[in-house]
Amino acid sequence: MDEHTNYSNDFRGHLSTVDEKGKRIWVYPKAVKGKLYRYRTLVSYLLLAVLFGLPHLYLHGEPLLLFNIMERKFIIFGQIFWPQDFHIFLFAMIAFILFVILFTVVFGRIFCGWICPQTIFLEMVFRKIERFIEGDHSAQKKLNAAPWTRDKILKKTAKHILFIGISYLVANTFLAYIIGKKELIAIQLDDPANHIGGLFTITVFSLLFYGVFAFLREQVCTNICPYGRFQGVMLDSNTVVVAYDYKRGEPREKNIKLRAQNAGDCIDCKQCVLVCPTGIDIRNGTQLECVNCTACIDACDEVMLSINKPTNLIKYASENQISKGLPFIFTARTKAYTAFLALILIILGIMIFVRGQVETTVLRSRGQMFTQMNDGRISNLYKYKIVNKSNEEVPIHFKLLDIKGEIEIIGGKEIHLHPEQKTEGIMMIKIDTLQLTKRTTPLRLEVITNGRKLEEVATVFLAPRHHKKKQK
Repeated sequence: MDEHTNYSNDFRGHLSTVDEKGKRIWVYPKAVKGKLYRYRTLVSYLLLAVLFGLPHLYLHGEPLLLFNIMERKFIIFGQIFWPQDFHIFLFAMIAFILFVILFTVVFGRIFCGWICPQTIFLEMVFRKIERFIEGDHSAQKKLNAAPWTRDKILKKTAKHILFIGISYLVANTFLAYIIGKKELIAIQLDDPANHIGGLFTITVFSLLFYGVFAFLREQVCTNICPYGRFQGVMLDSNTVVVAYDYKRGEPREKNIKLRAQNAGDCIDCKQCVLVCPTGIDIRNGTQLECVNCTACIDACDEVMLSINKPTNLIKYASENQISKGLPFIFTARTKAYTAFLALILIILGIMIFVRGQVETTVLRSRGQMFTQMNDGRISNLYKYKIVNKSNEEVPIHFKLLDIKGEIEIIGGKEIHLHPEQKTEGIMMIKIDTLQLTKRTTPLRLEVITNGRKLEEVATVFLAPRHHKKKQK
């Protein structure tokens, strides 16, 4: 594509936000308006409402979403998950990664521009506050270059106080997803001296968010986030990205009155560069820094309308659509990713559907051999662990399958689990010697509550070695 443009290929050798001496070039993106920006704004506000609203929603007395890492308890839309459900999380992560790969192969880095929290908070919250206090992009440049006056101090102080306050709110919102809203409010209303560790942690995270949105900004997308790095290996000539139609736009001519007949529609106004939040020129082609935010599309469309030219000089399109005029197609690679993703989602759905109400583990006690009882039976000691994954009280009984025997819970108490309770204990299984023909006998135990089977667990039973009589 470079032979059609007015720029050399040297932009691929360095970042647009770093000069030749390695010093950062601060980006002052111009405010953009247009159809796609309005859509992005609606999507962003919806996602912000979801982010800040979900911790306040409860189902069956539990948060709708909870990721309590400390207690290893996770609640997703009313379903409680524990470490015993790790295999479900594993498949969920595989499905998520496949979805990201598939989405990137088809639509490029559109996630970054429309859904990523970094972009939403930066563009729709922090930069809006910055423009409200300091003015547009040119006013911000002048203010930063100006000496420290009373007006500059007031504006900078007000901006950063708001930035810190919002960062603290964001940090507390994420904390609510970890410990729950009720627990968070209880901590906030309690004496801070009782929660020094928690106060220190939330302060660190608040300052981290503040540093990201006040100073790092687009550097997170271009230098820190790994997604921007590995997207290059997933894009191909059929991937739909934010692209400049160089066949229509080149050669460029700034002076509209002196335009030749073969001049392209691009008038080199650089509005696409001025609105770019990462400071790139989309006319150079697909670049690592592009987050597909569509700001350049809106800016270019506005210019095209002002000079009575068709819009979509910059648009969502693949390289093949622009260079060859081919329609969008699902490639073999895309179909393979889709099929594999569908398979993983089906397996994940089955796992969640057949997931039991309780999770039971029964293991023979370590270091314990069998015991020969006075009545001729053999006994083995077992350690059981039971996790109640539901919001209901669950009485538990065990029953031997395929073999007759007695199960005795040591301590004599019935096993009764409260909602979300975990318990463990010791039980003894006694089996008549006549039923034991091997030294090691596989056992299956049925876990029952209120006459209803919950699950089956397997273990082994040890007995003395039996010798068959020699036949004459």
